[in-house]
Amino acid sequence: MTPSLSRLREQFPALAQPGLIYLDNAATTQKPVAVLDAMNHFYRRHNANVHRGAHRLSDLATRDFEGARDTVAEFIHAPSREEVIFTRGTTEAMNLLARSLGSHLLQPGDEILIDTWAHHACIVPWQQMAIQTGARLVPIPLTASGDLDLDAYRSLLSPRTKVVSLTQVSNALGKQAPLATLLPAAKAVGAITIVDGAQAVAHLPVDVQALGCDFYAFSGHKCYGPTGIGVLWGRQQLLQQMPPYQYGGEMIDTVSFEGSRFNRLPYKFEAGTPAIAEAIGLGAALRFIQSLDADAVANHERSLMNRAKAGLANLDGVNAIAADGDNLGALSFEVQGEHHQDIGILLDQAGIAVRCGHHCCQPLMQALGRKGSCRVSFALYTTEAEVDAFVAALAEITEFLND
Repeated sequence: MTPSLSRLREQFPALAQPGLIYLDNAATTQKPVAVLDAMNHFYRRHNANVHRGAHRLSDLATRDFEGARDTVAEFIHAPSREEVIFTRGTTEAMNLLARSLGSHLLQPGDEILIDTWAHHACIVPWQQMAIQTGARLVPIPLTASGDLDLDAYRSLLSPRTKVVSLTQVSNALGKQAPLATLLPAAKAVGAITIVDGAQAVAHLPVDVQALGCDFYAFSGHKCYGPTGIGVLWGRQQLLQQMPPYQYGGEMIDTVSFEGSRFNRLPYKFEAGTPAIAEAIGLGAALRFIQSLDADAVANHERSLMNRAKAGLANLDGVNAIAADGDNLGALSFEVQGEHHQDIGILLDQAGIAVRCGHHCCQPLMQALGRKGSCRVSFALYTTEAEVDAFVAALAEITEFLND
């Protein structure tokens, strides 16, 4: 860890707990003081409902809330702030798209292509919409190395393909999708393209215009922000065509018993009182990321990954899964002959927090021929010493189990 990154670690109070090595960052990241302070300041000084307020506190709350939207737009290089919709997270963003876009777009016989890496939150909403509309959900298969099969992908694309949903970075494997190849191919057949960026935003710069996708979603808690807040970005033309996802206050312009007229973007998709403090906290988290040396962070995280891979490679009976490429943030592994949950419990007893299970990716695990795995995942505050301690603890566990 570089000196500058070492000082950054001090900004994460949760990491000061004795005996804790936190390597479960793909599930959720810890929060810096800047985020905690921003949310605390709102509740202590500016707590009021946003929009249409006739008093000073409401004006201040609205300023901070809408300022967070501006921060998000800048962070992802959105062409317009009106294209930035606050959601509860990537899960709600995918449900919004499946319900609103799917009901508007899909017809019997249409196809939805989705990668085998996909999180359940990406699979199930489109699966249910396919059932309702008579469309068909088609998985993009993997190669033997666990990468997306590009030849198979190209062969699956056709005029029937209406939606292509892609995972930018696999939460289970840390694999990165070649979006520069996948997205143009989907656009060539006229498909709407969706990118799940939940595992990418904490590790990669995001430019939705450069990506060329139609929709992009991520969660605040994966990038040092609070839980209960996320973002759906979409092209304005498409968002304007889509019906609302939920109904109620805020998303309306006028209401009568004869009918209602809906609000303009982005409020059309933000029914009810929003997660105001959480949005403000997300804005603070993204500004925190923007304040860092992106190259230094990337180099540090790459060094951690390489160190972990090398360490696991030296342990008998331990296999890193799909680890022959440029894994980002997360690395899955297994101990031969042992259940992944047992390994996770033993690591926890050593003070090391990892994630074990199917990682909300049961179709992926089935494709890999496994019921689950252990996953170690890193953040900018992870140290080389923590990676070494993890490898050493795993070595002791495997030695104990083999006695």
